[in-house]
Amino acid sequence: MKEKMKWNDYNSLPLILDVTDIQHIMGISRASAYELVHTPGVPVVRSGRLIKISKKAFFNWLDSGGNSHENEKEKTT
Repeated sequence: MKEKMKWNDYNSLPLILDVTDIQHIMGISRASAYELVHTPGVPVVRSGRLIKISKKAFFNWLDSGGNSHENEKEKTT
């Protein structure tokens, strides 16, 4: 299992987040993190089974109250 470090601020986060990062940032369960990334409007990029989220796009979405009107981006392999 991949061990994650604790981040002190926005700049110490990786540029591309995964579901585990979202889980730790939000302080939610793994199941809740997966439910969140499957919510329409959350700015995710999919490549097969991988789910990635741009740090900037995620925090913009979060700052907007989760009300982004952008469509979910999907990338197929």
